[in-house]
Amino acid sequence: MPLPTASLGLARSPTGFVTEQQRGYVTAQGALDQIPIGSSQEQVLLVLGTPSTVATVDGDVFYYISQKTRKVMFLKPEIVDQRVLAVYFDPKDKRVTRIADYGMKDGVVFDFVSRTTPTSGQELSILGQLLQASLGMNP
Repeated sequence: MPLPTASLGLARSPTGFVTEQQRGYVTAQGALDQIPIGSSQEQVLLVLGTPSTVATVDGDVFYYISQKTRKVMFLKPEIVDQRVLAVYFDPKDKRVTRIADYGMKDGVVFDFVSRTTPTSGQELSILGQLLQASLGMNP
């Protein structure tokens, strides 16, 4: 007859000690497939909802910002993942010209859609500030 164990068949690490929290916009599965290049602003709003923030310099840009944190008991929460989904519109006809999904990869802002690192001089100033400020990095 086997001896009873302290875990009683349950996971050995208590789940109450580590918590994960998702904040901001969470992209629904297949949502980006519903807004191809050329879509209207109204279609983007219907599919993705209200953006976290909007930029109107050199055409409209909708930013959908999300952040995932992990906290171990009483320690300061650690940022596990952060994303900025940017939808760019033509200033004249308000149609989608480009979609980018920015995040941090190896400490550098990275576009997961085009798989490129934006060069300086583009819209990186606002994205870089958002990502670097929340990660506690100096620009």
